[in-house]
Amino acid sequence: MANNSQSRIERRKQKKNKKKPIWKKILLTLVIIMLVAGLGVGGLFTYYAATAPDIDEDMLYDPASTKVYDMNGELFADLGQQTRTKVTYDEIPAILRDAVIATEDARFFKHFGIDFRRIAAAIWSNVTNGFGSEGASTITQQVVKRSFLSPEKTLKRKVQEQWLAIKLDSEYSKEQILEMYLNKIYYGSGAYGVATAAKTYFGKEELSELTLPEAALLAGLPQRPSAYDPFKAPDLAKERMETVLDLMVQHNKITEEEAAEAKKVKIEDLLVNSSPDRKDYESFIQQVANEVEEKTGANIYNDSMKIYTTLDPNAQDRVEFLLSNSEENPINFPDNKFQAGLTVLDTKTGAIRAIGGGRKLDDTKNGWNFAIDGEGRQAGSAFKPIVDYGPAIEYLQWSTYHQLNDDKPYQIAGTNQSIGNWNNKYQGWMSARYALQWSLNVPAVKTFEEVGRDNAQKFAESLGIKFNEDQIELTDAIGGAQTGVTPMELAGAYRAFGNEGIYNEPYAVTKVEFENETIELKPKPTSVMADSTAYMITDMLKTVVQSGTGKEAAVSGLPIAGKTGTTNIEGQDGSKDSWFSGYTTNYTIAVWTGYPKEEIIPSAGLTVAEDLFRETMSHISKGIDTPDFEKPSSVVEVAVEKGSNPAKLPSKYTPDSKIVTELFVKGTEPTKTSEKYDQIEPVHGLKAQYYKDNNTIQVTWKYDEKLKEGISFNVSAGVGESELSKLTTTKNTELEISKIEQGETYTIEVIAVSDENEDMISEPARVTVQIQGEGGDEEENGNGDDEDGEDENDSSVSPVSNVSGAFDGKKSINASWSYQGQGSVIFEVRLKSNGETVNAIQTDKNSYKFNNVAPGPDYVIEVVTINTDTPENMSQPVQSSPIPTSSPEIETNGREREDE
Repeated sequence: MANNSQSRIERRKQKKNKKKPIWKKILLTLVIIMLVAGLGVGGLFTYYAATAPDIDEDMLYDPASTKVYDMNGELFADLGQQTRTKVTYDEIPAILRDAVIATEDARFFKHFGIDFRRIAAAIWSNVTNGFGSEGASTITQQVVKRSFLSPEKTLKRKVQEQWLAIKLDSEYSKEQILEMYLNKIYYGSGAYGVATAAKTYFGKEELSELTLPEAALLAGLPQRPSAYDPFKAPDLAKERMETVLDLMVQHNKITEEEAAEAKKVKIEDLLVNSSPDRKDYESFIQQVANEVEEKTGANIYNDSMKIYTTLDPNAQDRVEFLLSNSEENPINFPDNKFQAGLTVLDTKTGAIRAIGGGRKLDDTKNGWNFAIDGEGRQAGSAFKPIVDYGPAIEYLQWSTYHQLNDDKPYQIAGTNQSIGNWNNKYQGWMSARYALQWSLNVPAVKTFEEVGRDNAQKFAESLGIKFNEDQIELTDAIGGAQTGVTPMELAGAYRAFGNEGIYNEPYAVTKVEFENETIELKPKPTSVMADSTAYMITDMLKTVVQSGTGKEAAVSGLPIAGKTGTTNIEGQDGSKDSWFSGYTTNYTIAVWTGYPKEEIIPSAGLTVAEDLFRETMSHISKGIDTPDFEKPSSVVEVAVEKGSNPAKLPSKYTPDSKIVTELFVKGTEPTKTSEKYDQIEPVHGLKAQYYKDNNTIQVTWKYDEKLKEGISFNVSAGVGESELSKLTTTKNTELEISKIEQGETYTIEVIAVSDENEDMISEPARVTVQIQGEGGDEEENGNGDDEDGEDENDSSVSPVSNVSGAFDGKKSINASWSYQGQGSVIFEVRLKSNGETVNAIQTDKNSYKFNNVAPGPDYVIEVVTINTDTPENMSQPVQSSPIPTSSPEIETNGREREDE
């Protein structure tokens, strides 16, 4: 028994030692998981197939309906209502069938609706070349997708597409399916179906008349009908046609010799003279189609949907009218080849309100949309806020006063080329505001260099600008490199300046409703610059419109900021592109004008961009409030002394003509005060003595010897009420005035002037001398000289300055004056009329109000300074100019300031 038990134990151990290897366990587990997953996937696929829509024969032949609504929710386009010509399979020539099948589905007649070989090839291509590099849809799948399914890229839709394709293939013949495809597909330029496309592009009523190049061109269009539109892009259309010909050779439909011969044909030679007339709002619908396809993958001409847009019919109608040939159109285009493109945006949101794709001209092909198509045109000086001054304020904290030296043409390093100003003038130091106001190139390039290329490119790209070969160039500083923009892109960039630095891509579509899904398409806004940058650029651009190069774009009553731009053809005089981009707080508009091919714009066409802007903006702004741009708390206005570098505050002596108000980023404003116009010490001891013997007046004055070096004296004189006239400038402290008229009163004035800076002057010192008539016994000396000739009213008392008076329109005159002298003084203030003192008072203040003044006559304020320690010691009287009392608040001053 014991032996038997031992044997059983040993046998169990042996069995245990013969367990399956670990890899077999893992393999078994994976097989189980795959079976379970397969059952799950199969169940999911079964569910998707079961919930697929039914095949509706009516929808197999007709294009799906896409309804497009404006900003008010009103329907303005139904893209399923286009007229088209249907053809039967028998009417389709073999050359066209071969071209379509070779291009779209080479095994069309061999598969049962889906092509497993093609699916495997597509999977491999997507793995090796990246997702989306190759599709696997058959012609049958394209028919069911466009007839019954949404364009969403989901597993559910793909399963349903394949299931319906198998069903369609089992219920209809291959000939019927190909007929459905060729009648349903969209070929661009408003052409649904191959028969309509043949007539639209080649003017052929019968498909049997199609040549090999024409058939190849038609077969290639459905992949991207807008991009390959031969009217708009003949070069791209040619490339696509040649691809189709190569595929036909690959699949033994034609020989290489036939393909080579067909490739010799020019696309332009195949086409009718012009594309079909544009329909209402076509330019806007092109943008809608682009957005929907880019953001959802749907084709608005092939798929069924409801599209809600930002279109403002009032703005769109106005734009299309201004681009029309109507005799009532206020725009004077220079000729019938001249083109234009423009975009209208909502400044606050970026919503596209209108698009003007171009003029409808009889003698040119009209398919190109100049507002949105292609890589655009050079922007010229319209680029300067984007790549120069905007980043300078954003990254370097420049003020609008920042000084730039416009001294000479800018030499491009390492070349013999230079950049000059458009007017061939150079004006030295100037503010950034002035340089932008007059669109000067040299300051712009210097700004670009100081900002740095990386900062300039980063700032511009944040505003939606894409640079040629992804690298900004020096000449982008003036919009003269190869970088191009469309009116849509330029409007999008400028809009951010008017919207406190907030940018989002301009958009025409707010949402799309498919049968079972709604997709919201509004882009998200992004802050791309400080609100201080946006406001300061806006304020500078307002100056451009108010008094700079953009005055033609101004609209009365509207606060508008904007910029002009022109470009030239190397080696030729004149401009080939003319731009204006501008905005209010409500709307932003960018306009391009020029010729389809590079030609010089005649002088009559150079302001058309501004004219289109003005006429559009004035129309769409009627009846709505347009507030001015609001200055943010991050910006401060500061009065600075013109010409100071760096900016300095004006002193109390700075002339008004030398003071400008500019904008600074808060915290960067100047704190130092300029000393350039500090007032120097006035002369003292001024006296005038008439000498009857030689009929002269001897004028003498005194000046501190310590201060006299570098000082000259301007001497002026006047007779009676006449204005003073300058007699001379002298280094001496005396002057003889001859040829004196008897019976007159002379007023003599002496001002000290700096030899280094003629704007630095003293307060004037004045004296009056009354000359007696013939037979008179005495001469009146306005200084009260004593016998030894010394001035008893000498240096201890200085005269006042800036004597002024203002009538309040009733019965009072407010008198005021300035005093810069030393010592304890009071002022005797006299109100005079017709030389007689009407009232007189003494005060220690610098102002006094005379009440109960009889209105009517002119009055004069006269002020005398009196030393309180020695009352007999007083200054010469200083008078104001005459004060009329017939009209209120007319202010006069004791001396005039010469403006620049």
